[in-house]
Amino acid sequence: MEREKKKGYAWAVSAGFNAALAAISAKFFSSQLKYGLVVFFNVVMWGCYVNSMKSLSSLQATVTNFATNFLSSGLSGLFLFEEALPVKWFAGAALIVIGVVVLSKSSIDKKTHSS
Repeated sequence: MEREKKKGYAWAVSAGFNAALAAISAKFFSSQLKYGLVVFFNVVMWGCYVNSMKSLSSLQATVTNFATNFLSSGLSGLFLFEEALPVKWFAGAALIVIGVVVLSKSSIDKKTHSS
């Protein structure tokens, strides 16, 4: 079961990175390529997100996906686009990471489906 959870978190993190890549590609590329990449990364993100929910609760998958997207989008803005990030952003990011760690250690059981 622990291996399945790790796999679920890997899928959720991958979903968050793909969501951030969709936003990054929207800023980086020309119009035709931009739309194709945004759609591609969003489709991959949804596939990863759905796979993460096979091993995690929807709350754990959603929060992990959001945190990864938030952190990677903010840091890519800082490094790739030279956007300023205030100290409050880093404080909020630290709180989000702490929340994800606490949530990942929680004992939320996976729902069993009876079909």
